[in-house]
Amino acid sequence: MLGRTKRHPTEKMVEARFIGSPESIKRLRKHANEEGIADISDNVPWREAFPEFAENFTGTLLSGFRHREGITQEKLAHLTGIPRRHISEMENGKRPIGKVSAKKLAAALKTDYRTFL
Repeated sequence: MLGRTKRHPTEKMVEARFIGSPESIKRLRKHANEEGIADISDNVPWREAFPEFAENFTGTLLSGFRHREGITQEKLAHLTGIPRRHISEMENGKRPIGKVSAKKLAAALKTDYRTFL
């Protein structure tokens, strides 16, 4: 008789943190590495790694979506009816993006308008 061949996934990823002496932590890291457990202590949140983007997050998103679609500010202005100067100011963080403008931009850039709010 054949046994079950398909196993249900039982392992879920969890994060563990330890407090202890530097020597104990060093031994734990060595043991974890031997067991194939990843050490994520060297990871840095993106806002810390790229502070220039964190200051103007929505403007950076707008610029990124525009470049993804391969269109210029002038073309985006034509598609949305928003003056090119205003789009430039939005991308540079000098003008907030209101709900009406966000909906127009999102429609032209094929994304959800809430991204810009």
